[in-house]
Amino acid sequence: MRSEKAINYHMFSSDTNQIAQRLGREFLIEQLKRMLLIRNFEIRAESAYQQGKIGGFFHAYIGQEAVQTAAVAVMGKEQWWATSYRCHALALLLEADPNELMAELYGRATGNALGRGGSMHFYTDRLLGGFGIVGGQVPVATGAAFTLKYLEQKGVAVCFLGDGAVVQGAVHESLNLAALWDLPCIYVVENNQWGMGTAIERALSIEPIAETKAPAYGMKGYTLDGMDFFNCYAGFEQIFQEVLQTSRPVLVEVLTERFRGHSISDPALYRSKEHLQTCLQRDPIQLLLSCLKLRNWMTDEEFEALDKEQKARAVASMKYADESPWPDPMTLGEDVFAP
Repeated sequence: MRSEKAINYHMFSSDTNQIAQRLGREFLIEQLKRMLLIRNFEIRAESAYQQGKIGGFFHAYIGQEAVQTAAVAVMGKEQWWATSYRCHALALLLEADPNELMAELYGRATGNALGRGGSMHFYTDRLLGGFGIVGGQVPVATGAAFTLKYLEQKGVAVCFLGDGAVVQGAVHESLNLAALWDLPCIYVVENNQWGMGTAIERALSIEPIAETKAPAYGMKGYTLDGMDFFNCYAGFEQIFQEVLQTSRPVLVEVLTERFRGHSISDPALYRSKEHLQTCLQRDPIQLLLSCLKLRNWMTDEEFEALDKEQKARAVASMKYADESPWPDPMTLGEDVFAP
């Protein structure tokens, strides 16, 4: 179990009322819709896995939806994006079709990576991939930022990694080079409190992550509330503009909590039921819904209809995957650089 030692975080300051009024009802409902698609896709995919339709590894993003939803809402899909093996949400946010993603989970030829990548390897035109190796995406995102600078192109590279990846050597090499070469990269540590089953305090010698480590590389560090869409939106909005203006990297720690185990095979017995129930009280979807209801921008009935709509999309993707063909074994050697 994790102890409850106090960490002195300096959370990014934001005003929910001001942000909500500025963004408006339609925009916020669209973000809620995206978060509900992620949640329903993950739930249906978990069900398919338990039915034996999906093999290999499977890591759900349930509980963390506000983080990447806010980031994409702020920065747009035109940036370069890279993430870990917990990659389903980002692919959906970057407009990959749920059908092709579910088909990929099923290992079908119509899948996002032709059935060859599975759960940990989703792609879009601007998503450089989900990466199965812990920290493997960080040098790739750093390289994307180098490309932007080298070609004098506008934009940033955004790299999501977990708290468990922070201790990897490739992460530190990447941060050092990004700071040394003034690369426009935003490194976002999604601190969901657990590196697999290891509490963060047992893996890291010092916390907070961004606030303590960023100064060592001569870059700015920020801490955001990953359960609060509005705090994430405000934080990413400032960080994005800052990196565009300075072409300097930034290290961000987003405090969040996954509502499932590390993977579908992890019962998460290291976390007490009481602790999980406390986390569920700050479900990012429910927090955003509460804000909308407070302003009379959405009723419970409208929310249920929206949720049902996204559930139907996820269920339809399962049918599509079930009816899709298996890859031809003769194609296995295609697209291999060194056969």
